[in-house]
Amino acid sequence: MSADPKGSSVTDADTIGEPELDPAALREQVEQLQARVRRAEARRRALVHIMGDLNESNQKLADQRKAMLHILGDYEDDRSRLARQTERLDNSRRALLHILKDSHESNLRLGDSRKAMIHIMGDLRETTQEMERREHELRDKQEQLVQAGKLATLGELTTGVAHELNNPLNNIGLYLGNVLDRIRLGEVETEPLMGDLEKAMEQVRKATEIISHLRTFGRAARVSVELVDVDDVIERSLLLVQEQLRLRGIEVELELCPDELIVLANPIQLEQVFINLLTNARDALADSKNKTIRIASSRDEERIRIAFSDSGPGIPSDVQQRIFDPFFTTKEVGTGTGLGLSITYSILKEYGGDISVDSRPGKGATFVIELPFADEQPPEEPLL
Repeated sequence: MSADPKGSSVTDADTIGEPELDPAALREQVEQLQARVRRAEARRRALVHIMGDLNESNQKLADQRKAMLHILGDYEDDRSRLARQTERLDNSRRALLHILKDSHESNLRLGDSRKAMIHIMGDLRETTQEMERREHELRDKQEQLVQAGKLATLGELTTGVAHELNNPLNNIGLYLGNVLDRIRLGEVETEPLMGDLEKAMEQVRKATEIISHLRTFGRAARVSVELVDVDDVIERSLLLVQEQLRLRGIEVELELCPDELIVLANPIQLEQVFINLLTNARDALADSKNKTIRIASSRDEERIRIAFSDSGPGIPSDVQQRIFDPFFTTKEVGTGTGLGLSITYSILKEYGGDISVDSRPGKGATFVIELPFADEQPPEEPLL
C-alpha cells in the first residue's frame, strides 16, 4: 500500500496496470503537499497563539469578573452607607426642623423676656432711686438721732459743767476783788495787780475753753473724717465728765499706750462714744462702795483697742445680749433714753470698728472698742 499525495490511500491492485507518474508531476505534488503541511503548521501555530490569547483573555476575564465582584461588593457597601447617611440626613433634617421651630418659639419667648426685662429694669431703677432716697432719709434720721444723743448727753452733763465753770468764775471774782481792793486802798504797785489780773485771765481762758468745747460738741455739723489721736479724745471726754465723777467720788485710772493711737474718724463722734461709755460706768457705780473707772488702750499692727472698765455690780447675761439694741435700757422711766450704746455701736461700725462687753456678776463690766489703725490722710471728697 502506498500513500496518495492528496492524503487518500490506494492499494497495489489499484495501481496495477496504471502508467507510472511523471517525476515532475510527482515533485509538484510533493511541493503541494509540503505547502499544505506548512500551511497546516502555520494554522496550528496560529491556533496555539489564538488559544494562548484566548487563555489570557479568559484569565483577564476571570480577573475582571473578580474585580467586578469586588466593585459590586463595594457598591453594595456604598449603597448601604449612602442609605444610612440618607436616613441620618433625614433625621437631621427633621431635627433641624424641630430646632428651627424651637428657635422660633425661643425667639418669641426671648422677645417676651426682653419686654419683661425692660419692665424689670424700669422697676429696678425706680426701686434703686427709692432705696437711695430712703437711704438718704435714714442717714439724715441717723444723724438726727446722733445729734439727739449728743443733746441728751449735754443735758446730763449740764450740772457737772456748771460746777466746772463755777470754780473759774469764783476764782475770777476773787482775783478781780483783790485788784479792786488794792486800788481802793491806794496800792498802785503794778506787779501784784498784774499777777492777780493774769491769774484771772487764766481762769477766763479755762472757762472759755470749757464753753467752746461744749459748743463744738453740741453743734450739728457736717460729719467729716480725719486722722484722730485717740488719747487726745479720751482727755477731752474726761474734761466734760470729770466734775460729775469727782462729785460722785469716782476715781479714774488711766493706762494709755505710749505709742500714737491714730484712727480715721470724726473726733466729735468719737468723743460722744467715750462720753457715753463714761456716763454708763458712772451710773453703774451709783451703789458701789469701791468706785473706780479704768481706761486702758493698746494697739497692734492693724487694730487699736480701748477698754473702759468699772468696778460696779456687773451686767446680767440676758441684758448683755440686748445692751446695744436701740431704746433698750435698764434705768427707770425718765432717767434714760436707751440710745447711748446703740448710737455708740452704729458710730463705731461706720468707721470699721466694733464694740463688745465682758461682764460677770459682782466683777464689774468692761466695754472693749476696736478700731482700725490709720496712718494715711483720707482722700479729699470731690467738690459738688
